Amino acid sequence: MSGFGVYVHWPYCSAICPYCDFNVYRARGRESAPLLAAIAADIEAHAARFGAREVQSLFIGGGTPSLLRGGEIEGLIEAAARAFPLASDCEITLEANPEDAALFAEHAAAGVNRFSIGLQALEESALKALGRKHDVQSALRAVEAAAATGRRVSADLIYAREGQSVGAWRAELQQALALPVEHLSLYQLTIEPRTAFARRAARGQLIAPDNDAAAELYEATQELCEAAGFPAYEISNHARSAAARSAHNLIYWRSGDWIGVGPGAHGRITHRGARLAFEAQRRPADYIEAMREQGVGWITETKLTGEEAGDEMLLMGLRVEEGVDLARIAALRGRAVDPNALRWLEQQGLLIQAQGRARLTRAGRVLANRIAAELAV
Repeated sequence: MSGFGVYVHWPYCSAICPYCDFNVYRARGRESAPLLAAIAADIEAHAARFGAREVQSLFIGGGTPSLLRGGEIEGLIEAAARAFPLASDCEITLEANPEDAALFAEHAAAGVNRFSIGLQALEESALKALGRKHDVQSALRAVEAAAATGRRVSADLIYAREGQSVGAWRAELQQALALPVEHLSLYQLTIEPRTAFARRAARGQLIAPDNDAAAELYEATQELCEAAGFPAYEISNHARSAAARSAHNLIYWRSGDWIGVGPGAHGRITHRGARLAFEAQRRPADYIEAMREQGVGWITETKLTGEEAGDEMLLMGLRVEEGVDLARIAALRGRAVDPNALRWLEQQGLLIQAQGRARLTRAGRVLANRIAAELAV
């Protein structure tokens, strides 16, 4: 079962990080109530149209939703629970910044049972370069504050940063692995278009590690995490146990269904035999206006073709350790994945086929997007 989830996008941040290409806006002077009301109404609109399926995951992301007070988070959870039955073990995740640690107890009391904390680095100069407002000590205190609530804790770190050596990353990662967390999301720095980092890179003011250096950093990541009992279950995600894996992200990677509410949120719903893709209005004011005038927050609704749905399943499914069901993808696409391409990838040590599934090896994971593009032909 791929499950069903609700994603809530809170678009406001106290500052915009130079590497970020998410749909985010500065929070200063913003009133929360109108957007919170619009999001609650959008959740109800989705339930009215698509039915009240049981929710395995409610993910409140952004942006920086940890800026919200406990009562406001509780209101979002209650809105979801009014529209959809929440599973007894529903994962309720809040993305959080370390500088909001004083609110974590409120968030936990509101119903959050999993914190995903954006540490991003455990080195002072790196935090400054990444535009983060916290320092290393406040990052460590934030993890302790989240753990003290008794809820699950995940932390994000970015590596393959400018000038980062393998030795420095190993020391930083060792420190992270010793923290009271059950899950780590470890992302290689990507220079995204239309970001401050992209503009700096275009001017020659930012030089990220080359592919060979990035691959060496990736190998060090896998080695250290496996040794510490944090094996990778997805290209960038590591967990102490199956129970500690991100239920919400597994819905994405397994091509399950989820609704996306809040400015710029995306959703995927299987309805009456069709795979529907949604994107909400991006600007908060437009989103609020759409809810007021039309009763729905999405700006686009697209019915995916079988080939599009199959290719998306291939791209996302190859990211996880379990790989993809080749028969399921063939049924959607109307044709099998090229057996010659699969066989060649096996010969190169990049992919393994067994029991009707294809999954990437560690070497293949580094090239996941390129391999998916090859197989989607």
